[in-house]
Amino acid sequence: MPTRVKICGITRLEDAQLAVELGAAALGFNFYQPSPRFIEPEAARAIIAQLPPLVTTVGIFADETETVQVLIKAGLAGVTAVQLHGPRRPPLEELMKALPMIVAVGVSETFKPEDIGRMAAAGYLLDAHDPDLRGGTGKTFDWNLAREAKKYGPIILAGGLTPENVGEAIRKVRPYAVDVATGVESAPGVKDAGKLKAFFAAVEEADRNL
Repeated sequence: MPTRVKICGITRLEDAQLAVELGAAALGFNFYQPSPRFIEPEAARAIIAQLPPLVTTVGIFADETETVQVLIKAGLAGVTAVQLHGPRRPPLEELMKALPMIVAVGVSETFKPEDIGRMAAAGYLLDAHDPDLRGGTGKTFDWNLAREAKKYGPIILAGGLTPENVGEAIRKVRPYAVDVATGVESAPGVKDAGKLKAFFAAVEEADRNL
């Protein structure tokens, strides 16, 4: 099965359209205000309204504890799934009744793959741990841990992926999907067309060679 690609940190229509044209299965819209890739839910909705059908749109939330606030913002944006970052989260079971949910996990030295098996989620995004950032670290981590984590659910591999290393990551982990933001940008929230094309080409090449 081809590796799915999620392009995260979308802030511009042209970037969203190019990502979809290249084959993106999902686009991420960051509703965490401190993020340099923050977008207002209403602005995300304007982009989503101009996308073709069958593309998953994901609302990114961090340190949000109120289910109702997540659902309000997700509804304003019109996203079809949510992704939660940070140690503080709303009750997962309650939120899952409303929308498919991805839980982001920062992989640190203390990470144990079996820990994600205790969470109720549709998928698990593994990113490099950073004490200050909620995603968008631009750092890789030990991909062997991601390979082990596949036993416990669908893994979306993130953290420092680029056109140069995503092929190796796919060969090592064979994840359900890969997620990229920093690695295909010219500035935070501004995608670089050449890097996007190179990223998708590298994913396709890795899939062909598996």
